[in-house]
Amino acid sequence: MKLPFTKMHGIGNDYIYFNCLESELQNPEDLSVFLSDRHFAIGGDGIVMILPSEAADYRMRMFNADGSEGKMCGNAIRCVGKFLYDNKITDKTDLSIETLSGIKYLKLFIIEGLVESVEVDMGKPELRPANIPVLSKDETFINQPITVDSKIYNATCVSMGNPHAVIFMKDIDSLNLAEIGPKFEHHPLFPDRVNTEFVEVLSKDCIKMRVWERGSGETFACGTGACASVVASVLNEKCDKNREITVLLRGGELKITWAANDTVLMKGPATKVFDGIFEI
Repeated sequence: MKLPFTKMHGIGNDYIYFNCLESELQNPEDLSVFLSDRHFAIGGDGIVMILPSEAADYRMRMFNADGSEGKMCGNAIRCVGKFLYDNKITDKTDLSIETLSGIKYLKLFIIEGLVESVEVDMGKPELRPANIPVLSKDETFINQPITVDSKIYNATCVSMGNPHAVIFMKDIDSLNLAEIGPKFEHHPLFPDRVNTEFVEVLSKDCIKMRVWERGSGETFACGTGACASVVASVLNEKCDKNREITVLLRGGELKITWAANDTVLMKGPATKVFDGIFEI
């Protein structure tokens, strides 16, 4: 069987994209594990299917490299917008995309007929522990201690459609994320596992971030994680609300604003790498 695909990335967060508007992939969980292998297959952080929707313009489903289905990916959804416009599937520059964490709204920015960047209305952050989820009876989980590997960290937990724990620290470049990341991901506080962002605040309008994504390990970028990190920075009085914050990631930078109406706006590039056909 031949599978046409497009490899794309949002500042290094790379997925394999499939046009499933006419037929959906069978067994996408195993397919994602197989295709994400960077040595024996295409390689990526997972796969994304672009599907029809009865509630929005289109629908996306995304699967991590370990086969688990994610509710939302901020970098992937920007690439979905680029895929649809650049392939002339739509001529709209304002799109609605259905995800497992609700409908997200995209504004496409076009240069010479192709999408160069995308702004996504990511919706309002969820701070109630039961809805993140975090096993806590408090009303929020802001700057609270958790113990990992006999060391105490202060975490701020936020859901942007998926769970995030944000840890503020210095010198994040020297952090052994491959060792500590899985211990956060599988910490008993987080019944659905958690994405963990390690954040260094450089100024009131610039932060640096590394991320351990549940199901994928360390990735070059995480859009929902960047949003959660900015929300956490505001909650901890390190940055200001209703102000554009630059988030520096291993793969590039995103512009994030936690607006006055509580919605979070994310703007960043979307890049096509290549088209191909994979034979199974």
